[in-house]
Amino acid sequence: MELQSVDSCIESWEELGNDYKALEALNREYLAKLEAMCEVQSKCVSGLSHQKYRMSIIKRSLKKLNIHESETEKVTNLKKQLEIRENHLTNIEHTLPKPNGTYLKIILGNVNVSILNKNDKFKYKDEYEKFKLILSVIGFLMSLANLCVNARVLELSLLFLLVWYYCTLTIRESILKVNGSKIKGWWRLHHFISTAASAILLIWPVSSAWDGFRPQFMYFNVYISVVQYLQFRYQQGVLYRLKALGERHNMDITIEGFHSWMWRGLGFLLPFLFLGYLFQLYNAYTLFHLSRTPDAPWQVSVLSLLFFILFLGNTITTSMVIPQKFREMKKQREENRGNKADVTSPLRGSGISGEKIE
Repeated sequence: MELQSVDSCIESWEELGNDYKALEALNREYLAKLEAMCEVQSKCVSGLSHQKYRMSIIKRSLKKLNIHESETEKVTNLKKQLEIRENHLTNIEHTLPKPNGTYLKIILGNVNVSILNKNDKFKYKDEYEKFKLILSVIGFLMSLANLCVNARVLELSLLFLLVWYYCTLTIRESILKVNGSKIKGWWRLHHFISTAASAILLIWPVSSAWDGFRPQFMYFNVYISVVQYLQFRYQQGVLYRLKALGERHNMDITIEGFHSWMWRGLGFLLPFLFLGYLFQLYNAYTLFHLSRTPDAPWQVSVLSLLFFILFLGNTITTSMVIPQKFREMKKQREENRGNKADVTSPLRGSGISGEKIE
């Protein structure tokens, strides 16, 4: 709304001045509370370090002590209490800022990337998953285009996109790790290796070896994009379900606590994952044979080794995770049966168990 006269402008300015004074007072209050919060935050970090230090001393002492048979029950109870305390300290640690790892310090310096608000953590994790989905779709379309059109510019565009994509993933996952994600070390290493492989593909000169591997690589990208879409659908479903149940930390990528309903999605996904790993092995095999041709550059043999490492690491890690999930699911079922028995037992009367019964 425009003002019609000088007097109305002056009146509006004076009114705005009163609002400005209120804003200044509010800002002073904000700065005072921010300073107080930082002070309390430092005390919490110090207290957390003190708890961990003293607990480590107790644990070392328990290992060195010659425990008599009469003291076994006391030691068992103490160890259980220590384990419970560790879990509580982990929850507290997730609410406090953490220092950057070595990789983030090299890339970003000492910029604080801790996200303390739970909703903001979930939004960041959600954006991470959507980022992977969007880039997977773009990679899928560019790979199809490369299968239809043999143009060097289009090839280089796709390869540059892959280098940028995997570099960005390593940074985003390092931020997730700082904020409490339990992503396994291999999956982070996987993306570092993928970054190196994409960079080597980018500098692979045009040759008969590249012409022989090019169609297979494009089909591989198409398949991986489809698998990543399936992973996105599965991961989003699990993440939102667990968030609704309040079961998991918002920054988790690999789900540590498994429920029986998760196997409906994972059972469908696993064959596609292992087929992708076999495709990586096939890439390594093809590149190995290409490396034995006279005009094959050094990139061929290095890429063969990297694809084989990816196949081996992915297969071993996923194969180790599956029985672990079965054990966790079995343990959870036993706990749930025990909780139901406690609730229905006549000795418990009408007491309510504090544990969730799924």
